[in-house]
Amino acid sequence: MGTHQLLLLLFIGYIVYTIDIKKNFFPVPVVLVLIGLGLSFMPYFEDFKISKDIIFNIFLPAILFTSAYQFPLKQLRANIGIIVTLSSIGMIAVVFLLGLSIYLAGTVFTAVSFSASFLLAAILAPTDPVSVTTILKESSGAEQIADVVEGESMINDGTSIVFFTIFLTVFQTGNGFSVWNFVTELLVVSFGGLLLGILIGWLMSKTIRFTKDKKYHVMLSIIGAYGAFYIGEAFGVSGVLATVAAGIFVSYEMRKEIEEDNLQQSLDGFWDIVTPVLLAVLFLLIGIRGADYLAFSEWWFAVAIFLFAIIIRFIVIAAFIYGVPIWRQEFKNDFSTITLTAWSGIKGAMSVALLLWLEETAGGDDQILVSLSFAAILLSLVIQSIGIYPLSKILKNLQ
Repeated sequence: MGTHQLLLLLFIGYIVYTIDIKKNFFPVPVVLVLIGLGLSFMPYFEDFKISKDIIFNIFLPAILFTSAYQFPLKQLRANIGIIVTLSSIGMIAVVFLLGLSIYLAGTVFTAVSFSASFLLAAILAPTDPVSVTTILKESSGAEQIADVVEGESMINDGTSIVFFTIFLTVFQTGNGFSVWNFVTELLVVSFGGLLLGILIGWLMSKTIRFTKDKKYHVMLSIIGAYGAFYIGEAFGVSGVLATVAAGIFVSYEMRKEIEEDNLQQSLDGFWDIVTPVLLAVLFLLIGIRGADYLAFSEWWFAVAIFLFAIIIRFIVIAAFIYGVPIWRQEFKNDFSTITLTAWSGIKGAMSVALLLWLEETAGGDDQILVSLSFAAILLSLVIQSIGIYPLSKILKNLQ
């Protein structure tokens, strides 16, 4: 990435965040992506590209660690059951139902192989609520729904990579799908990542006591965030879940023993600056990168995939809330809860990273898969982000 272009993107991000007065109606990420699409037509940004490695190795560790250590532990404990269920069993259900729907819809639009259909589903399964959680809390007071959506997105980023790598192998080799291999790899990679993250979080909580200097606290948090991710990937377990687990463990230690050291304030002072910077550049780059894939003839297929993703997510969430008595009692307004939770499952950074991963391995005939994926991601990011505020208001008035 060119230095001059990067500085310009940072300046644009600064302007958007500064003048974002009506974010209830038009969330910042949407504005940034649309600006990025416009910038893609400027020759100045013609060679300014983003790759899968850049998203994975630079953006994701910091974003995941920040969201994990800032996630309220009280809300995590209160909603851990439904968060874990939606990001594991729920993810499996969404991937398989969405993959089957895409395959069947291919008979109407453009034929897509069985393995390719499930590969697309794996790309579109992870959620990224971006600024939606804040909107939910401010517009409808749906704090529990916002917490569930945010907690789910932290964990399902890790499980989605497992799904994607398995279906990518099936797609590339043509070998059959093995349920046993799928389950064992999911368990090994997920639990391995969680255990590694807990270990790194524990080491961070012990090491951080050697000094009370805020600068070194921040330095250690950077090492922990990126170290958990890189070590996890090196050992073949989930670097995403390792980073999330490390962040949650640090949060637990901060609130348990070392509140008097103002560690939370020290870390917030750094990460609350870094995170918007990374998000601004990331969403601008997504817009710039995605413009290459939007000029294709199968937009109606992409719209159908986008609608399938929302409907299937609604069905899966409804099945859990209505099917588990304790959750049905907990969420009083069933329809509003299910609708808002389903609509808040926006596609974002992880979906784009998986999409770029597919692009790096796809041949010429497979570019339609990349275009379909990006179009569905863009539709989700724009329509669902813009629609969350009016939808939450409508549902609140109906109660």
